Amino acid sequence: MELSTAWLEWLVHGAGHELMLFASVGILLIGLDDLLFDACWLAIGRSRPADRSATSPIAGALAIFVPAWDEARVLPAMLRRTLATWADEDFILYVGCYPNDAATLFAISPLIARDPRLRLVIHEAEGPTTKGDNLNRLWAALCNDERAGDMRFAAVVLHDAEDHVHPDELALYRIGLADNAMVQIPVVPWLVRGAHWVGGHYGDEFAEAHGKELVVRSRLRMPLPSAGVGCALARNTLALLAIERGGDPFRRDSLTEDYEIGMLLGTYGLGSQFLQAIGPTGTPIVSRGLFPDSIDAAVRQKARWIAGIALAGWDHLGWPGSRNGDSGRSAGQGWLARWMLWRDRRAPLAALILLAAYAGSIVMAIGWAGRMLLGWEPVVVGDGLRLLLALNAVLLLWRLGMRSHFTARWYGWRQGCLALPRAFVANIIAMLAARRAVAIYWRILRSGEVVWDKTDHMESDIAAQPAALPVSRR
Repeated sequence: MELSTAWLEWLVHGAGHELMLFASVGILLIGLDDLLFDACWLAIGRSRPADRSATSPIAGALAIFVPAWDEARVLPAMLRRTLATWADEDFILYVGCYPNDAATLFAISPLIARDPRLRLVIHEAEGPTTKGDNLNRLWAALCNDERAGDMRFAAVVLHDAEDHVHPDELALYRIGLADNAMVQIPVVPWLVRGAHWVGGHYGDEFAEAHGKELVVRSRLRMPLPSAGVGCALARNTLALLAIERGGDPFRRDSLTEDYEIGMLLGTYGLGSQFLQAIGPTGTPIVSRGLFPDSIDAAVRQKARWIAGIALAGWDHLGWPGSRNGDSGRSAGQGWLARWMLWRDRRAPLAALILLAAYAGSIVMAIGWAGRMLLGWEPVVVGDGLRLLLALNAVLLLWRLGMRSHFTARWYGWRQGCLALPRAFVANIIAMLAARRAVAIYWRILRSGEVVWDKTDHMESDIAAQPAALPVSRR
């Protein structure tokens, strides 16, 4: 027994110190990275966006792309809402389905039959393929319709099968695309009763990402990552990408085709902008939807994002300066672009650092218990590590304060307070998702096949949920 506890004591002393040292250095570096970005937001992100009231909006019909696989539960309601909300708008809504998805086809067929604004596109292959492949079939159908009708769409709007659109959304796109290749509006997750933790952490993250991250990137004129919903691209932009890629604008073998398109635009010298605006009725013009409220579903979704952005995205996009089209960037723009990509791709490293921090804390707790119960020697924490821990504590308080601030701006002070304990939930999901993302990426490298691991969407009576309504008008 003494031998066993002696070995355990040795392991605790060695592992505890090294884990905490590694985690402390990593947390400090990432914390300083976030602090620098926060300083950018404080300097330029809080100013009011330029007045675009005098901008002439683009004219012409808009195409709405909604790729669908196994969406029978949510797609009919989304189509009815969208058609009613945009009753006076000039658009065609393209729905991409698969021949072996009978439930979805059966659910939407009555709507397709009676409304000419809906265009059903059935893929020639059985599903699911990938979301990018589905979007490419919608693009091909759009081009065929243009040739047959001797017309040309002005832009393409991306939405998902569960989205809640805003009445003034299309009008804002028309103004924004007058001098941009792509525009993105805020995405605001619904926060419903009974889903405060897993579902709520999406609200925290989007509130900060779309309240700070994309705002700063837009002001710096950096490429914007498209969210895949609440996003509009000029028709000529997609045509250019289609020419560059042999006919298809979206990358078929990508897990995050929307993100990659947004980041590619800067390569071609095309502008993008994050649009924040208030509609005539006084409500923020945003795209809304329900996000997963279970650990398993959230891990699956975030693993796909991490694998697509941080791992496969590295292969597809490289780094600024590694592509021929990047040569036109100035040195300053190149460094800024690299910084933004680093922030997008740091998720696996951040998850490893978090794992080390939690493991180190557990080991240190075991060491403390061993000292109290078994008379072990105390774990030595040197002055350097103490300083790192103190600095990280300050950075942690700042980080939690910023997250709470942005959540409160969208959802009110109660949700802002809940954002503090939800940060722990977000960390657990991030670590589990990073592990799954590495497995997904390894499988892609071995097989070369990418499968649409889609999120299971939910429909809910949102109107009856007061906590779901954002209070911010900024």
